[in-house]
Amino acid sequence: MNDFADKDLLPAGMCDVLPPDAEIEASASEQIVAYFSSFGYERVKPPLIEFEESLLSGGGAAMAEQTFRIMDPISQRMMGVRADMTLQVARIATTRLKKLTRPIRLCYGGQVLRVRGTQIRPERQFGQVGSELIGSLSPAADAEVILMAIEALYALGIENLSIDIALPTLVPALIHDLKLDNKTLEELRAALDRKDESKIVNLASDLGQDATHQLTTILRATGPAASALTSLAKLNLPETAVGECTALERVIHDIRSAAPKLNLTVDLVESRGLKYHTGVTFTIFAKNVRGELGRGGRYLAGSKGPEESEPATGITLFMDSVLRAMPATLKENRLYLPTATDIGLARKFRCEGWITVTGLESNGGDKAEASRLDCSHFLSNGIIQKI
Repeated sequence: MNDFADKDLLPAGMCDVLPPDAEIEASASEQIVAYFSSFGYERVKPPLIEFEESLLSGGGAAMAEQTFRIMDPISQRMMGVRADMTLQVARIATTRLKKLTRPIRLCYGGQVLRVRGTQIRPERQFGQVGSELIGSLSPAADAEVILMAIEALYALGIENLSIDIALPTLVPALIHDLKLDNKTLEELRAALDRKDESKIVNLASDLGQDATHQLTTILRATGPAASALTSLAKLNLPETAVGECTALERVIHDIRSAAPKLNLTVDLVESRGLKYHTGVTFTIFAKNVRGELGRGGRYLAGSKGPEESEPATGITLFMDSVLRAMPATLKENRLYLPTATDIGLARKFRCEGWITVTGLESNGGDKAEASRLDCSHFLSNGIIQKI
């Protein structure tokens, strides 16, 4: 028996996107890219596959476990299929476009492939649309990409959005001078990931009272942005941590000023999935929608070490989640044309915005045929009629 007799079976995490979802996703992707372009972001198109050493260098090492690898039959070198497009765009900016005036604004859209899905996102192949602002340290850059993404999602009819802001560099800044051993560091990370205050208190003998107090305070501060900033202001933080918190406060202020009704929360101890980020990060959610709609944040663009890299911030939108969040659309402009309709007339209808479906046989039942072919209107004696 042939073990592969079921030819319709797809690998885990892969799926066919069918009508009308495929069209809606493609249209939404182009709308988002066009929206980013209207803010001065220029489109780039990185390759699907790169040599492993360039794809996984620098911050790309964080995606190594999620990257499919194949051998190039021409060069006999290992290649990787992109699992994320952000760092590809950063590579383009710092190599091919390194002579352009900074800051440089780039946007992109395309498919990515990952070794495994997650509990929240089981899909292994999905579309990304995003933007990167490279060459600026200003918190205004972070606010710009966040607000631009939010406005693009609003333009698609997506409502009830919320943003969760994290600062994965804060905890390292707090414990930098404590010289903790690896076992204690692992226990602390696990406690913070689980939001387990009691476990942190149990580590007080290693952390010291000051650090324990600071860590438990920022853990409790997780929640609405305003209360998180109030809690931070009461702490006597190291100088490096103060700089991080000042940037966070500025980003929140700019977002609040432009979008006062936007639901904004802060998680000061979140670090999972943020391995290559160097400052404020952000995740976009929509009410009652599985998975995050997008995420982004601060990082260093470049693959030759921090001293030769550029400050950057960006946002990536995940189109499978965006599609789930979009309101249902009804096709109100699908017009059935009887057989032998004049080609010039059909062209006129398409120029007016109609989607035309021409009958292939003259059977006289134009209304019934239009309904069968899922059309909203049909042409009868030169007059458009609604079904």
